[in-house]
Amino acid sequence: GDSGKLEASVDRLLNEEKQMRLAENVAGTRKAALEILQLCFEAKDWKLLNEQILNLSKKRGQLKQAVQSMVQQAMQYIDQTPDIETRIELIKTLNNVSAGKIYVEIERARLTKRLAKIKEEQGQIAEAADLMQEVAVETFGAMAKTEKIAFILEQVRLCLDRQDYVRAQILSRKINPRVFDADTKKDKKKPKEGDNMVEEAPADIPTLLELKRIFYELMIRYYTHNNEYLEICRSYKAIYDIPSVKETPEQWIPVLRKICWFLVLAPHDPMQSSLLNATLEDKNLSEIPDFKMLLKQVVTMEVIQWTALWNKYKDEFEKEKSMVGGSLGDKAGEDLKLRIIEHNILVVSKYYSRITLKRLAELLCLSIEEAEKHLSEMVVSKALIAKIDRPSGIVCFQIAKDSNEILNSWAVNLEKLLDLVEKSCHQIHKETMVHKAALRP
Repeated sequence: GDSGKLEASVDRLLNEEKQMRLAENVAGTRKAALEILQLCFEAKDWKLLNEQILNLSKKRGQLKQAVQSMVQQAMQYIDQTPDIETRIELIKTLNNVSAGKIYVEIERARLTKRLAKIKEEQGQIAEAADLMQEVAVETFGAMAKTEKIAFILEQVRLCLDRQDYVRAQILSRKINPRVFDADTKKDKKKPKEGDNMVEEAPADIPTLLELKRIFYELMIRYYTHNNEYLEICRSYKAIYDIPSVKETPEQWIPVLRKICWFLVLAPHDPMQSSLLNATLEDKNLSEIPDFKMLLKQVVTMEVIQWTALWNKYKDEFEKEKSMVGGSLGDKAGEDLKLRIIEHNILVVSKYYSRITLKRLAELLCLSIEEAEKHLSEMVVSKALIAKIDRPSGIVCFQIAKDSNEILNSWAVNLEKLLDLVEKSCHQIHKETMVHKAALRP
């Protein structure tokens, strides 16, 4: 029957393949091998196809070009497989054949990605992540830059999905964010003779700017895990600067809102200050005046009434849930209140050198215990310098000097004094001489 005919044809071609291989005839070997695969495929004999791929690739002195062509040819059969089991079987066979062979490393990466996709669809996130991690595409010379980045981003995404944050961070560091700012319009350098050609990226790989957005959205997921507000803010800023986002208000307004929220949520430090001031200078901010007000209040050296602020912004805060990037995180509400308290303490320390704890608590709308707790935390984190005299209930916002500093300032003052005395003596002496000269007849 048919299977007998198939076997006879395959055997005939195997003989031909052997002769060509021993004669080191590349074209002939390749042609015979591909015909064998094509026969199995047309007969829909998937078991035989897998066997022949393995068999041919293990032949003694098998030519690279033949193996490469077989892998590429068989990859086109993957979508024609009748069921998921057959598909997995074929992918695994091709994966085996291409393992450890540099000339089919790109094919292997693509095969692994397909297998991981199937695992993920079956709900096996951990298996998918493990599969993807076996491939180090950053070492592939011939793979297109965008395809490499897309592959690494998949690795990062799967790690985040399985909540492996340490590995996600390690993988994300393989991408230098500067790669996204490369000028995409520049003509590609023509590869010189002898340079290895870089392959074109497949059609389904996103553009560099789309990848930039995916990268920063993944980083936001990563930083949200530890509430690293400033880093989240910087990631949104990077998305905000993508030309396609900048073009339409529907795109940039939600992102700019997020930037404002996370600026206010981020603890006070130099980086946060410079970002805050840069954002305040952004013309676009006038489109969302409430947020401009919010940032203005945070940079103005005046006490902010928490209850008034929260009543005004509560609805906007809730509205974030339905916008780009979703809600601001579980702790965001408490952290916002904390930032306002810290702001107020800083303001008070600017205006007062001494203040009673009772008055401080009134200004902050807190109980005395809470006021003292927040003040102490800020002193510990070196955000400001203060001393609390508990028995008398007084806070001093003065810079405490150590004994060396006191002695130094004494020495400097003494020097100044002696200098002045010397100058005065000199002046008196001068006056006397002038006077004496005038007295002479």
